[in-house]
Amino acid sequence: MNPGFAAACLSLAAFAVAPGTGAAAACTASSGARTAALVELYTSEGCSSCPPADRQLGALSTALDPGALAVPLALHVAYWDELGWRDPFAQRVFDERQRTLARANGLRSVYTPGFFVSGVEARRWPAALRESVRAVNARPAAATIRLSSRTAGTDRLELAVHADAGPERAGASLYVAVTESGLASKVARGENGGATLAHDHVVRTLIGPIALEHGRTDARREIALPAAWRRERLSVVAFVQDAREGRVLQALSAPACAGA
Repeated sequence: MNPGFAAACLSLAAFAVAPGTGAAAACTASSGARTAALVELYTSEGCSSCPPADRQLGALSTALDPGALAVPLALHVAYWDELGWRDPFAQRVFDERQRTLARANGLRSVYTPGFFVSGVEARRWPAALRESVRAVNARPAAATIRLSSRTAGTDRLELAVHADAGPERAGASLYVAVTESGLASKVARGENGGATLAHDHVVRTLIGPIALEHGRTDARREIALPAAWRRERLSVVAFVQDAREGRVLQALSAPACAGA
């Protein structure tokens, strides 16, 4: 089970769809009164110091307080790709998101591995992760999120997300990600040449920013599911971020209803 989903104590309901609709199942989830921490790891298979951070994210719940609310994301950056090994999970959009977070934190450069908790750098991990998640969880939720996912045929996932941060948060935006866990890769070259690396919570696609109009939005998206993505290992993550401050107001994770 996705540790972020288990830790966040989300309300999850699965229900059968009427025959003939072309969808096998749908799932819905809602955020709670406390703020769940979005834990972002910027990593690369070409970076020799990244595997310990990857393992840390995969076992995040063991580094946190009992009952901590955390939603993990592993974003593989592409700026390592020309240094000996092309990371199969890297996307340049993740490079830009890391640079945006770095600027918001007053950093002059980006690096891997790099942890951010709800938009704030957490350099001294794992201790900093525990402290940062604890601080985020102590804040009352500044936004509410409801998400629903359902299969459409055998190769598409339909997502519907409602986000509300109140009219005073007119500058906030919604992001939606599909992640996959239980991945493994045999690295042939570069700093990790010869190693087989394991990955969890890998972001396969990231949608956003979707602007909140008058502090709220209802977004619907259809995502193609490549045959290589294992449906039973997929999760859907939604989070609301204040564009001016860079702070994540609320995060939510739930298993994707992408099975037959």
